[in-house]
Amino acid sequence: QVQLVESGGGLVQAGDSLRLSCVASGRTLSRNIGMAWFRQAPGKERDYVAGITRGGNTAYLDSVKGRFTISGDNAKNTVYLEMNSLKPEDTAVYYCAASRGYYAPREPSNYASWGQGTQVTVSS
Repeated sequence: QVQLVESGGGLVQAGDSLRLSCVASGRTLSRNIGMAWFRQAPGKERDYVAGITRGGNTAYLDSVKGRFTISGDNAKNTVYLEMNSLKPEDTAVYYCAASRGYYAPREPSNYASWGQGTQVTVSS
């Protein structure tokens, strides 16, 4: 089992930037597992935001392309989500997740471990 701890959320204004971090630990960490960020707004489903394979291939939700960047530091077992030009519709709890395999699919059921979440609130 992989343990995940997110940080970096907060309250910002539209147009501002934030960087979320997710530190992973656990005895399965040596496996080549994909990582992803999801988000969930009140009353809505949990949505895939961005994913990255251990080899560095990335994918994004269409509405965040060009604004968000996912990256990983394998030496630090950390995954980041750099969020620029934030919009009020980006407001949600953001979760880090570890995949069951090499890839970082869009469906939440493909993820074995989840962090506790970090709140991002963007005011207009």
